[in-house]
Amino acid sequence: MRKLILLSFLILAVAACQPKQQPKTIFLVRHAEKQLVGDDPELSVAGTVRAKKLAQILETSDIRHIFSTNTIRTKATAKPLSSALGLEIEVYDSKEHDALVKELRSREGNILVVGHSNTIPHVANYFVREGEKYPELQDIEYDFIFEVVLDSDGRSSVRRKVYKDY
Repeated sequence: MRKLILLSFLILAVAACQPKQQPKTIFLVRHAEKQLVGDDPELSVAGTVRAKKLAQILETSDIRHIFSTNTIRTKATAKPLSSALGLEIEVYDSKEHDALVKELRSREGNILVVGHSNTIPHVANYFVREGEKYPELQDIEYDFIFEVVLDSDGRSSVRRKVYKDY
């Protein structure tokens, strides 16, 4: 009997140590195609079309939060969905991956994060448990949507899709 009680306490202690989080899906995307002039360019015509397509893809995904870096192209990529859902775009620092991931884990509901070719794969890699990590995107790659699924037991999975998959 004593061993059974001890085993029960051990199981409860281990269960209490498991990370808990709200189950959710986080969509990570690079900003849409940009104009090729200036330090902080606007979206190109193709980029504007892609931003609208992103809004169409995600408008039924129960997005409750939208994060973007503080650039014209990232905010313009998030804007069509933000407008459709009546959500504010929250600005994050693209150099602070740890802080962003902590914030994403703490929020309730599904989330869109818009970033850059050299940041979005790094954020996705925080959630890759086993297997190959994602490399930085090439300058011409705008078509990927990283879909991160967080389970309540602390597990996560990442799938890299393209717009046409939706």
